[in-house]
Amino acid sequence: MNEMISLYVFFGLIASGKSTLAESFSKHYDMPYYNTDRVRKELAGVDPVSRQSDNFNQGIYTKEFSRKTYQAMLDKAGEKVRSGRKDVVLDGSYSSIDERTRVIEQAAALNARCVFIQCVCSDKVVRDRLEIRARDPQAVSDGRWEIYLAQKESFQPPSELEPSQLLTLATEQSIAMLLENLATSLDLQ
Repeated sequence: MNEMISLYVFFGLIASGKSTLAESFSKHYDMPYYNTDRVRKELAGVDPVSRQSDNFNQGIYTKEFSRKTYQAMLDKAGEKVRSGRKDVVLDGSYSSIDERTRVIEQAAALNARCVFIQCVCSDKVVRDRLEIRARDPQAVSDGRWEIYLAQKESFQPPSELEPSQLLTLATEQSIAMLLENLATSLDLQ
């Protein structure tokens, strides 16, 4: 693997495949993994698999609570890197330029590189994934179609990122194929 410390940020819209891929990537490369859905519910004091029916920008999904969640993610990543752990995986929508900029600033403070992996897929695949998730009692995400549509409207494209910082990946392939694509694109062994 690359010798430089890296923060790998898997981001995108609800049900884009980012969490499945990020968790598989972190396990494959034995990296600490932090997911906004889990951290958010931990901060709220609720069971990770409890369903929260809050609408977009409400309840534990307000901008203030989201900022607290993303800051907790950065704090956890910083602790791991400072404790000698090399690479860390962050998983969340990171839908605003501000959220992504804060990750870049944290990476700079840690003398780490920051790689953003934007996960994308078609609306049909999103809808299918959300329907499957709704039936899964172990699902951590509270994403629903109406939240996806609202998030899609407010998502800020990553135009602030340099080409060397951004990899966009269509997630409609198998996890094995996606991991292989990532290994090649990120020059990982």
